[in-house]
Amino acid sequence: MKNIRNFCIIAHIDHGKSTLADRLLEFTHTIQVTNGQMLDNMDLEKERGITIKSHAIQMEYTYKGEKYTLNLIDTPGHVDFSYEVSRSIAACEGALLIVDASQGVQAQTISNLYMAIEHDLEIIPVINKCDMASAMPEEVEDEIIELLGCKREEIIRASGKTGMGVEEILAAVIERIPHPEGDEEAPLQALIFDSVFNSFRGIIAYFKIENGIIRTGDKVKFFNTGKEYAADEVGVLKMDMVPRKELRTGDVGYIISGIKTSKEVKVGDTITHIARPCDKAIAGFEEVKPMVFAGVYPIEAEEFEDLRASLEKLQLNDASLTFQPESSLALGFGFRCGFLGLLHMEIVQERLDREFNMNVITTVPNVSYMIYDKQGEVKEVHNPGGMPDPTLIDHIEEPYIKASIITTTDYIGPIMTLCLGKRGELIKQEYISGNRVEIFYNMPLGEIVIDFYDRLKSISKGYASFDYHPNGFRPSKLVKLDIMLNGEPVDALSTLIHFDNAYDMGRRMCEKLQELIPRQQFDIAIQAAIGAKIIARETIKAVRKDVTAKCYGGDVSRKRKLLEKQKKGKKRMKQIGNVEVPQKAFLAVLKLD
Repeated sequence: MKNIRNFCIIAHIDHGKSTLADRLLEFTHTIQVTNGQMLDNMDLEKERGITIKSHAIQMEYTYKGEKYTLNLIDTPGHVDFSYEVSRSIAACEGALLIVDASQGVQAQTISNLYMAIEHDLEIIPVINKCDMASAMPEEVEDEIIELLGCKREEIIRASGKTGMGVEEILAAVIERIPHPEGDEEAPLQALIFDSVFNSFRGIIAYFKIENGIIRTGDKVKFFNTGKEYAADEVGVLKMDMVPRKELRTGDVGYIISGIKTSKEVKVGDTITHIARPCDKAIAGFEEVKPMVFAGVYPIEAEEFEDLRASLEKLQLNDASLTFQPESSLALGFGFRCGFLGLLHMEIVQERLDREFNMNVITTVPNVSYMIYDKQGEVKEVHNPGGMPDPTLIDHIEEPYIKASIITTTDYIGPIMTLCLGKRGELIKQEYISGNRVEIFYNMPLGEIVIDFYDRLKSISKGYASFDYHPNGFRPSKLVKLDIMLNGEPVDALSTLIHFDNAYDMGRRMCEKLQELIPRQQFDIAIQAAIGAKIIARETIKAVRKDVTAKCYGGDVSRKRKLLEKQKKGKKRMKQIGNVEVPQKAFLAVLKLD
């Protein structure tokens, strides 16, 4: 056990952690030659150049004549996937904190670092991309020293591209990170920190053994769910899964026990033996809290059950996705899904399409609100359709977040304008070092949901970085904005919105829908309404045949008669015709800003 080291890599998005992980794998001869991002094995990860899922892999390394086993977990850097990071941290004793030499410390670096420090991990600071022309290692070292309080010589300069500093990193991992503590004689306790679904083998759970030994063929049970299984196969994770006869305390590995249903594997659960169970579960990480809610509906109504199965399988690979069934007048049966953020929502949609061939319609994303009625009762509402009658509502409270934005001083003005436009309140601003400043805001979560992150990036030319934490609920003046087609409300397009923004939003939604809904044989009226009050209207004119073309000359009353006849037909059509809203109209409304 004293020759095992478990560590993860934490960094802000795009600071080169997956590339550096490749170099570590190459250097320890775990893989021969890399062709880019060996650990990011999902197509989506390669295309977007981001890590979506944490990846665990074992390396062997000989240092000063002794053989060491290094378990590395590469983690995502985007704020939406911080839950993946929290799980990886629970399975490690140390962390490599990677900072880009040309960009310096950014928001997600700080929040992941605090998470690691709370778990008492040993932090090894590494400055990556030191080979770049724009690198400023001295300034970045100053920032790291201010953040961590470490000594200058403890910081390693490296480059994932050229392989510089990789040996020093491996030496630091072995010398500075403590080996796992635990008792091999004690009853088995293993923490599940991830799970994946395999269509042939069932569900594969990844775990780290805190105490005891597990062998192939052991009878085990999962502590929280109480379910019992036989360990058909246990082993370690290299580029592929490598079966082993037994795994001991401190090892990181996987277990296959033919589990079919996703509900039985809870990430954060403890595995123990049936014969000699442990007395309590391992205190894992916090439960995930979805921030953004949206309805996901199948395009064909009969695909509802397929969608449920797809979401359940996806939930295994992505434990931060939550869902429950709901129905809508316009879209039929579907699910109300909870996501960690907008990028997470996009990725889930893409994965449903690619991995499960599910075509889905997603409604406008929103957050959960607390609604207090006149009797003093409270109701939590995720969906504008669940709003009680406005006359019964006493007041509505919406969730607030504490946002921290790190930027250079050049962009403070535009960023403050953006935050004030999103109803933010400035708490304080602190200078980190040189011309970098951290600004703290209290903001309503509902304002951030749609497009805040994208706009922040474009105003600051990609420099500003953003991180947030929930900060309770506050009363707010919110109204329900309905969109009606020919007097029928389309519930998938209704939103809860702050009163001051409602008129503007209603007008823009009507204009957008007018462009996107195809013309029919009858007039379509698109209206935005708050309660019974119409605040905006656009009309899509009917497609008409020129019925008077055959009249040449003659009395005007003949033309009038033909037009009246056409008008009656159009009126009849309008009564029985219904308006199809195309998928791209729903998506365009999401991207209105």
